Amino acid sequence: MMIHYIIAGICGYLLGSIPFGLVFTKMAGLGDIRQIGSGNIGATNVLRTGRKDLALATLLCDIGKAALVALVFKWVYESQLIGVVAGVAAVLGHNYSVWLKFKGGKGVASTLGLLLAMTPLVGVLTALTWLLTAVVFRYSSLAALNALTMAPIYSLFIENDKKIAGVYLLLTLLSFYRHRSNIKRLIRGEESKIRFKKK
Repeated sequence: MMIHYIIAGICGYLLGSIPFGLVFTKMAGLGDIRQIGSGNIGATNVLRTGRKDLALATLLCDIGKAALVALVFKWVYESQLIGVVAGVAAVLGHNYSVWLKFKGGKGVASTLGLLLAMTPLVGVLTALTWLLTAVVFRYSSLAALNALTMAPIYSLFIENDKKIAGVYLLLTLLSFYRHRSNIKRLIRGEESKIRFKKK
């Protein structure tokens, strides 16, 4: 059985390592997204280029890569745990991409993809928590941290599975680590807010 987990981990990591935000912005002739805004490769930073279509495509692909690999391995081996391993590996790939010298994004969208694939109700509630927090406080980073903090709690009460909730908690802690610069800016009141433009 161990070889199944290893295969799931390797495949998940390699798929997760694909930096869609960087690929899409370079294909669109916008240069290196790492030299724009926060320097992140995720959808929020892609949005700073003014290309909402590219930001949406990045968001969907970052969600999709973790969801896809988790669902495929869950189906192939008929094991939710192997699916979770593949999805977690995809998040790690996104955060520490082999193609970007082990640098990458913050894994929020990919984590959401894993949640939606393995525990759909938990994923939906996490997404709604992000949306509500973003609308009220207008900080993308705060919304992400609040949503991912709630994810293991939702999982524990809805799924009643301590192992899965524990995995989600570890991903939450990883996200806090990846957001450490954002947390400092939030404390100092220097974090950029989401702007809802009116036409």
